[in-house]
Amino acid sequence: MSLHKPTVFTGVATALITPFCDGEIDYPAIDRLIEMQITSGISAILVAGTTGEGSTLTVREHHQLVKFAKERIAGRVPLLAGCGSNSTAHATELAEAVCDAGADALLAVTPYYNKTNDRGILLHYRALADAASRPLILYNVPSRTGFAMTSEHYRELAAHPNIVAVKEASGDLGLLETLCAECGDRLDIYTGNDHQLIPAAKLGASGLISVYSNLLPRGMTEIWRLLSAGDYRLAGQRMRSILPQIQALFREVNPIPVKYAASLKGLCQAEYRLPLCPPTPDTAHRLQSLFG
Repeated sequence: MSLHKPTVFTGVATALITPFCDGEIDYPAIDRLIEMQITSGISAILVAGTTGEGSTLTVREHHQLVKFAKERIAGRVPLLAGCGSNSTAHATELAEAVCDAGADALLAVTPYYNKTNDRGILLHYRALADAASRPLILYNVPSRTGFAMTSEHYRELAAHPNIVAVKEASGDLGLLETLCAECGDRLDIYTGNDHQLIPAAKLGASGLISVYSNLLPRGMTEIWRLLSAGDYRLAGQRMRSILPQIQALFREVNPIPVKYAASLKGLCQAEYRLPLCPPTPDTAHRLQSLFG
């Protein structure tokens, strides 16, 4: 990473679920989740992302959630906040709100539904990075957005001084390898796929933004510790031991399974905002067998 760009974190960040109770954000549950994450050695916490059902939060809720998390974290780990939208103007509004609330860095997904073209994606992210007073992390997840970032996009955007990192959740390890090779001196690269942490680390990634760590953060942070020490054999053994749990968390669209599993562990209620809803009986049974 070039010296003029900050490294937001190295290791494992948790993409935190947003607990709800009777339709409102359940702040006592979030408080408990944050403490569990920090005491388990997690490197950073992301709120209002995909796993946090950020697209169903109002701007006011975004601000309040980030402010609450900032106060509870109290500088112990970096706080990341989602600010993505298919409207550049709305994404900018969210970015300003979460920066005002104290986020240390922003995560912005590519525009979805209306999508864009090559020129539009560059203009979108540059506008957002210009407006943000905190470092910006790009987020590529084409299975959700219908738009796939390319190595050409990354090379162009890496030149912006406020764009510091990428969450690569396309699942394309070839793209991640190219990204690490061509942009690794200007961008930190994180995988967004729990099961790909080991190959991503081998290719040069700086860490993982994790769903699984909502439930058992020590398991994932231990794998990262082993990778950092060069013990890929034992890291692989640990990953294989939790792989059935990771796979179960993606039987249905995230965060349906992880929030249900968290409810089984007493961490929150299994309450969602539509269009998300509780899991099917088959998925619920599988999660009960693994996390109950």
